[in-house]
Amino acid sequence: MLKKVIFLIFPFYAFAAGNGSGEYDIIPRAVNFVLFAAILYYFLATPLKEFYNNRIQKISSKINEIQEKLIASKNHKLAMMKKLDLAKQDSINAIAFAKKEAEIITDKIATETQMEIKALEKSYEEHKEYEMRRMEKEVVKAVLDEIFEDKNLQLEQKEILNIMMKKVS
Repeated sequence: MLKKVIFLIFPFYAFAAGNGSGEYDIIPRAVNFVLFAAILYYFLATPLKEFYNNRIQKISSKINEIQEKLIASKNHKLAMMKKLDLAKQDSINAIAFAKKEAEIITDKIATETQMEIKALEKSYEEHKEYEMRRMEKEVVKAVLDEIFEDKNLQLEQKEILNIMMKKVS
């Protein structure tokens, strides 16, 4: 450490005296240096301060801008999460509604099918009765035709009416 101090101070002693006469010009040099530093400070201090202040303000504004964007993105994220929750709830409600609607439609179809079956059974019974009456009429007609065509059989009008009444009832 002492060597470093000696190397730093040595040039002042070596070049301070001009011819070794014992005159030292350290004071004028020091005054010149102080004047140079003051002039340099006078001209450079304000622009350097402004430069650093502007730089600090730019960095601060960028940080504020980034924080605002961060807050905006967090708010947007929260809004999207709320929309997502609402969409999930809507989908759950839609599924429940669809299930209820499917049950209602199933019940309606079952009811309509039962009604159609009853209508078909009723139609079948009516058709069956109609066919039975038609067959009875044909049988009566055939019997009557047979009776009327048979020359051997001579029936009177009363007997014919009795036969017809028995067949009809």
